[in-house]
Amino acid sequence: MIGFYMSIAPVTSTPRPAEASQPAPTPVDFSKPVVRPKKSAWNLFREVLDHGGPGYLQFAITNICNADCDFCGFARSKFDPKARRSVTLKEAQDVVDIAVKNHIGYLLFVGGEPMVHKELRAMTRYAAERGVHPMICTNGGLWTDDNMRGLADDGLSSVIMSIDAHDIAKHEKNRGLPDVCRKIKKANEFFHGAGIQTTASITASRLIEDFDKLPAFLETLGFTSCTFSYPLTSLASSYLSFSDSGLVNFSNPELIELFEKIKLMKQRSSFPVVNPTESLNEMQRHLRKEPEKFGCLGGHKYFYLDWNLNLYRCHFWETPMCNVYEWDDSKLIRDGCTRCMIDCYRDPSVLQRVAINASDAWQATKKGHLLTAAKHVFDSRNLTSLKAVWEDRKWIGGV
Repeated sequence: MIGFYMSIAPVTSTPRPAEASQPAPTPVDFSKPVVRPKKSAWNLFREVLDHGGPGYLQFAITNICNADCDFCGFARSKFDPKARRSVTLKEAQDVVDIAVKNHIGYLLFVGGEPMVHKELRAMTRYAAERGVHPMICTNGGLWTDDNMRGLADDGLSSVIMSIDAHDIAKHEKNRGLPDVCRKIKKANEFFHGAGIQTTASITASRLIEDFDKLPAFLETLGFTSCTFSYPLTSLASSYLSFSDSGLVNFSNPELIELFEKIKLMKQRSSFPVVNPTESLNEMQRHLRKEPEKFGCLGGHKYFYLDWNLNLYRCHFWETPMCNVYEWDDSKLIRDGCTRCMIDCYRDPSVLQRVAINASDAWQATKKGHLLTAAKHVFDSRNLTSLKAVWEDRKWIGGV
């Protein structure tokens, strides 16, 4: 089955111009390793003042997946083969160029399963050469010695790999990927040796019977950090990583308790958990319908782009902001949204709050609005945000 998916050539999304009429992609030279341009501390500081710091784009380059997870709509047994779509290399290169213009510093290739795309290495290399940090989120089932070495040479900055349980058999059964844990362990060994950070992404589901068993299990696979993906039973965008499966269909009281278990794991174990404690508190406030402190920055600093090149403020939102070719500052949204609990938007919104307030204060000062500037400087959330950044400092530095 894996070989079958690897043999699928990327399918262009519709409606699109005829393939023959599309410009050719920029030629890619794989002959030497990429050296990503480095930003000085001063340039990064200026970026913070100018626009709040580098943004983050999740780019679903394909909706094809080789796995068969019970709690995901991309699962190979659930997904309609006629609906398969993938972006072209030229489109991906255009996306990178547009992302750079829109202050994106981190580009996460997702799917489906991004490793099924035959042009993933070329996309990764192009992003790295443009100064963007390319990242991959994968189930790990398609790692080979060749593609690991190649992606390392292409400038890959970070890898996120999915883990569903603290038991090999349960994880591989849910994924429908025999032997995937061995591949994950081998990938961790390689990437650690290459100086590339890896992180376990754990879907908080009923497959996890004892959170205290997770750290030791993750260590046996070679992970040195993890992040929890909060359970999703519905999404209104084109993204399909959700399900009404009983594995993730929790009641609100159960979810509140689940977040408490994650907090306890952070306290009891020295194993790094990327989700900030304050973000976990925020999710509990959300579930209790209490006032939330950190409005989401999705649509302002974080974005989701699908295989049809439609740009969304997040996975949850039902309507796109625009097509990627229309993306500019006029399309940005900043309304303090708290509709959902998607970790990859809500967690960084806590971390980046202090940078956003610094930018807001600077912009207000330039306009002579000193009282407004002071309000941003003395916002009590700045200290909470700084505490979260300090909590995650090693992981942030590794990305």
